[in-house]
Amino acid sequence: MSNVCEFSSRSLSFGQASVSVEPLERDPQKVPFVAWYVGEKLFYRSDACHCFEELEFFAQRTAGYRLKDSAGSAAGESSMQLLSPEHLAPVFLMWPHRRFNVRLTDATKPEVPMMDGSAIPFFCEMRKFCGAPEELVFYDAPVHAEWDLRSDASIYGHVRIAPAETFEVEYVLDRNSDRDGYDLKSATSVSIYSPENLYQIFMARTFIHQVELERARAAGLLAGVDESCGLLLDGFTPEVECCSKFRIANEPAMHKILDLIGDLSFICPALPRVRIEITNGGHVSHRQIMEKIIPYVHAGIFTQV
Repeated sequence: MSNVCEFSSRSLSFGQASVSVEPLERDPQKVPFVAWYVGEKLFYRSDACHCFEELEFFAQRTAGYRLKDSAGSAAGESSMQLLSPEHLAPVFLMWPHRRFNVRLTDATKPEVPMMDGSAIPFFCEMRKFCGAPEELVFYDAPVHAEWDLRSDASIYGHVRIAPAETFEVEYVLDRNSDRDGYDLKSATSVSIYSPENLYQIFMARTFIHQVELERARAAGLLAGVDESCGLLLDGFTPEVECCSKFRIANEPAMHKILDLIGDLSFICPALPRVRIEITNGGHVSHRQIMEKIIPYVHAGIFTQV
């Protein structure tokens, strides 16, 4: 049996996208890492986290990264980029002492496939190869910060960060028709101590309201997705904690926590010991949080072999 996990499905932008994950043989003499390849070229390795700052971040309803100066790029050729790692990256938290090669096989479609919009298909397949999850790795991040999330002159959300004994998140979604064109209320909180705490979060699917979908399609976005790629909400979706469409209670807010974990864990398979309170966040605000935490992602967490 091949020791490579193959994943293929629609992605945000393409009718089909593929990624493979190769779990390498455990070697206690070697430093763990997650290496991301686009085509045959190395894009980023988590054991050289200082190189993370060489990646240019952008958001297109997903998290995207671009090499500022891609070696070997011809004149006029766009820099190498990688999109949508936020559903796959959290899975490596389950085996922080292992080494993995991740390959986006088509460099012209550098996007991780959506699968069902959650992290659970990636986890279930990789568990067959990697065995039982390991103890999670955490690092101290003594960050005290808070700020408003603004659009033009108006405030639409808020972020607060403080040190904690583990990784804790309280996430609130509060959309209203006057500001957003639709109503949606969802809120949940988690405290992560063990792999078991992550499993339920992995189940939460990405979601979009019909109003947002129509706007995105009109703007030429989301060309690849269909109903298999996540959770479609509409005006008839009950604004309750749990409804028949949801896999788990408050699935929209829980998926935003998955996105946040994915954005933070892309840099390395470890979590900061902080409490994050966030209202109406997204990939841009997650990046702002990451920028506060990056100084504390030190080399020591990679050498615990």
